[in-house]
Formats: sequence, structure tokens, C-alpha cells
Amino acid sequence: MIGYYILLGAIALASFLVSARLKSKFEQYSKVHLRNGMSGAEIAEKMLADNGIYDVKVISTPGQLTDHYNPVNKTVNLSEAVYNQRNAAAAAVAAHECGHAVQHAQAYEWLTMRSKMVPMVNVSSSLSQWLIMGGLILGFGAKSSIGFYVAVAGLVLMAVATVFSFITLPVEYDASNRALAWLKNKNMLSQEEYAGAEDSLKWAARTYVVAALGALASLLYWAMQILGRRD
Repeated sequence: MIGYYILLGAIALASFLVSARLKSKFEQYSKVHLRNGMSGAEIAEKMLADNGIYDVKVISTPGQLTDHYNPVNKTVNLSEAVYNQRNAAAAAVAAHECGHAVQHAQAYEWLTMRSKMVPMVNVSSSLSQWLIMGGLILGFGAKSSIGFYVAVAGLVLMAVATVFSFITLPVEYDASNRALAWLKNKNMLSQEEYAGAEDSLKWAARTYVVAALGALASLLYWAMQILGRRD
């Protein structure tokens, strides 16, 4: 169990460092004002229009780094710092979220797969740890294997969430690639502004990489604990 806490600590530290770096980058490139004077909302609306998407609404949402695309109601939700601001960081985030809208419109296979897994992941994420711990508490008695099967059920649910985190990677990287390609091809940004947008999106993507590796490490740890005891 000590090993698990060490693993959790290492994952938490890596996540903190990457998130802190992302916030630092966002603040840095928030000071690089766009020569075209467009806000994040205007960038988003233009990218959608340029891709022939007219049924997606761009709206403002409270908070910082709360930006996301909602495929259910077809909205690009931009945080206040992105929606109203006119800088390289805002342009990068706005274009990235529109990249998801383009994925949705074009039925991008990884996004489709990810969307189908969402209901299952919502359940598995909340139950997996409880089942694993419950199975370990019940123990693997000589006359009854109920504890083992309960723990394995939790392990399977954790595996689903882990697969989901890895499927998220191509979705996020593709959205960033679409955003950067559009920003470059449409000459939306100067060379300095584009470099800032590209760097911002790289650090944003790394948060998903850390999350996926953390999920995998946790899954492997519990797999060794559960299957090792069975042996």
C-alpha cells in the first residue's frame, strides 16, 4: 500500500508541475496581443464559418481554463479570459475548441469512440476504486473467491477509464493540429503570435499525457496487487 501512495504522489507531482507550466504559458502568451484585434469569440466564430459549421454556438462560461466543446448541445464554451481577450493564448484555446467542433461535424472516429464511452466511464470512474478496495477487504479466502471477483470487477472498470484516457490523446492532439493549421493557412496570426499559440497548445496536450500515464500506472499497480495475491 505504501507503494501505491508513492505512485499517487509521483502522479500528483507531475500533474501539478505540468498544470503550473500550462498556467504560466497561458499568462505569458496572454500578453502577446493580436495584431488583427480579434477576440477569442471572434476567432472561434470565424473558424466555424470557414469550416462550414453554422449550427454551433460560441458562448462564454465562468472560470479559468474551463474551455470545452459540448457535442450534446453543440456549443463552444470559452472561459471569460478566452472569450473576451485578444491575445495569442485566447486565439489558441478558441481555435482548439473549434477543432473539436470540426471533428464532430466530420464524424472523426476517435471523437465518436470517445463520446460513446462517456456514459460507461462516468460509472466506472466512481465505482472502480470502491470495488477494488471492497474486494481486498473481503480477501481471497480458500473456500470463497468472492473478494477476488469483486476486485477484478473493479479492475475491469478501471481499465475502461484508462482506455478512455488514452483515446482522449488523439482527440486532443488532432484538435490542436486542426486549430494550428487553420490559424496558419488563414494567416490569422503573426509569426510571434503563432509561436505562442503553438507552445500553449503543446503544454495543454501534455496535461492529458500525464493523466493517461497516471491512469495506466495506477491500473498496473492494482492489477499486480490483485492478480499477484491470487497466485
